[in-house]
This record gives sequence, structure tokens and C-alpha cells, in this order.
Amino acid sequence: MQNKSLDGLFQELLENEPIFKNKEVLRHSYTPDSLVHRDDQINSLASILVSALRGDTPSNILIYGKTGTGKTAVTRHVGIELERKGESLGLSCKVVYLNCEVIDTQYRLLANLTRQFGEDVPMTGWPTDQVFFKFKETIDNERQVVIIILDEIDKLIKKGDDVLYNLSRINTDLANAKVSMIGVSNDLKFTEFLDPRVKSSLGEEEIIFPPYDADQISDILHERAQIAYKPDALDEMVIPLCAAFAAQEHGDARRALDLLRVAGEIAERENKSRVEEQHVKGAQEKIEIDRVIEVVRTLPTQSKLALYSVMLLRNNGYKNVTTGEVYNVYRQLCLHVDMDILTQRRVTDLMSELDMLGIVNAVVVSKGRYGRTKEIVLSVPINSTRKVLFEDYRLKPLENFKPVLTTQLHL
Repeated sequence: MQNKSLDGLFQELLENEPIFKNKEVLRHSYTPDSLVHRDDQINSLASILVSALRGDTPSNILIYGKTGTGKTAVTRHVGIELERKGESLGLSCKVVYLNCEVIDTQYRLLANLTRQFGEDVPMTGWPTDQVFFKFKETIDNERQVVIIILDEIDKLIKKGDDVLYNLSRINTDLANAKVSMIGVSNDLKFTEFLDPRVKSSLGEEEIIFPPYDADQISDILHERAQIAYKPDALDEMVIPLCAAFAAQEHGDARRALDLLRVAGEIAERENKSRVEEQHVKGAQEKIEIDRVIEVVRTLPTQSKLALYSVMLLRNNGYKNVTTGEVYNVYRQLCLHVDMDILTQRRVTDLMSELDMLGIVNAVVVSKGRYGRTKEIVLSVPINSTRKVLFEDYRLKPLENFKPVLTTQLHL
């Protein structure tokens, strides 16, 4: 019976008129054929990489810019065109893209690179030197220029820069192939952590991507919306509103594309034939909650305990919670689940970190001759945050915990 009713539900949903033509063009993974407002960056990148088409080694490049400024899209776009042009000229030019958030160790990176050239290397088990030797041997089998794009390169550096040191010197060991690297990062300061020798060889050229303004984001959205949505599916205020919200987020075009896609999904769910202003506002709220929930999910357990202490106080009628009150509840929670109890100073630091992440809002207030304290207000929805906290098995025993409260209510 259950299956039949589900089948009926799916059938009913399928009969709703879709407003999307091709939703995929609104996803981050999509590389468009043309990129508006990035001509300068495309030209800079192409003018450095053109030497690959002459059979020479292009300079290594570092690309900087905040999230959603088109760094990955431009780099991939130019890479695709370079391979295409190389093919038409009868030159072997191979562009390899790796995301260092996923491939974040020297071994994984080298194994992945070697696999992209058709050699089977196990993802664990070999000595790293052996994998590196195999990579060099594999690419040096033919005359070719290999360009390695390392997206989110700063994530790799957190685990050490040995692999960058080795790759930046690889050309001295090669007879036929030539290798050049492009590092892409949201963090302008990440090179401070690099060995000076790696820094100088990696950053031979630098390209900065400035944030988009609201008008530029509008142009990007108009171009994508024509491919993504059916004609007349968008109310005239939808794109300006998505652009305005994203411009507040330091010109993040990814955020704008997410808003445009999620607004359409909300409208479809409501069986509406048009996306309207209220759907964009709903999308903004949903994305913001999803972002915060994701941040909460990845917090260390001690930070989760500190956050849950604030939530328990809030549930017990406290509006402006002080760090002293938080610490009192935090100690009880640690005892209940047998966790180490941190010092009050360390818990205050954890609250400052939660404030920076936008999970709480901590304001320093003066208590006159009693000194200063921080008052903490929650910035996250209680129910969904609570649900995420209890996904952590170490916090599960606290679901029905009742703290002993000794201080006066701050109403």
C-alpha cells in the first residue's frame, strides 16, 4: 500500500509543469562557454599560458580572489580552450584539474595525477617517492606540456608544502615533458606559510580576481537564467534581488546562482508557474540556515558543548546569557558525558570563535565595579541546531539533560 501511494505521489509531482529548462547551469560545477566581466583575467591567463602552444614551459601562476569571483570558472574555461587549440595545432597539451579540499595530501595528489595519465597507482600503500617517480616516468613518455590546476591550494598547504616543492622542481628531471602549475586560492595570505623557495617558484605570476558588483552579478544571472529557465518563468524583480543579496556577500556570484536555483526549487514545490520575490527571500533564508547548520555540524565537540550550554540557558528563560552562566552549565554537561572540562578562559575563547562564525552574537557589557562580561545571544534556529548537535554520538546522552541553574534570570 505504501509503495502504491508513493508511486501516486511521484506521478502527481511529475505532472506539475516544470519551470526549469536546464537546472545544471546554475550549479558551481558548470563551466559556461563565455564568462562575462572577466575579460581582463582571461586575457592575462591566456597570455601566460600561450607559451605552452609554442612547446615552452609557461610560468607558474597564483590566482587569488574571494569565493564566487569566477577564479575556477575562468581557469577551467581557459584550460579547455588551450587543450582544444593544442589539438588543432597537433601539440600535446594536457590540463589537469584537482580540488585540494578533497585531494589534500601529497600521496593522494601524486596518485591522482598519475592516474589521470592512465597509470594505475593504488590510493594508499606505496612510498611517496615511488608514486612521484611513477608520475615523472609516465608523463615523460612523450613530448607534452602538462598544466596542473590546484584549486583551493591553501587546503593542501595546511598539510605541508613538500609536494609543491617537488612539483616546482620537476622540470629538471624531465627530458620530454614540461610541467607548470596554477594555484587557485580564496586566501590572499596563504603564501605566508610557504617555504620561501616554493613561494618564489610558485608565484612567478599572480592574477587577482576582484569581487563582482550587483550590476555584474545581474548580467551573469541573466545569461544563465536564459539557459536554465523556461521563458517568462522569472518575475522581473527576481534577478535584481538575487544580485543585491549576493553583492552584500562581497560580490559572490556562486551565492547569487544558488539563490536563483533554490528560489526556483521552492516555486516548483509550491506548484507555481513563476519564480517571485518571496521565493528569493525564502531561498536566502534556507541557504543561510543550511550554511550555519553545516558549520555547527563540523564544530569540535567542546565547541558544541559550549553552544548547547547557551541553548539550555535560552530554553530556561535566559535572554542575555553571560559567559559565567554558560561556564556553569558547560561544566555540568562535561561531567554528565565524561568529557574533559576546559578552563573558563578557554570556554570564553570558544564563545568568541562561535561569534566569529555567526552562530552566536557576543557583546561585551560593563557591570560597573563588578568588571566586564560578555552577553551572548543565539544567532541560529534552536530546533534545527539542536537536531544537528545530537547527530554527534557524544552529545546524544544530553538530550533530556536538565541543568542546575543558580544565578538570577537576565530577562
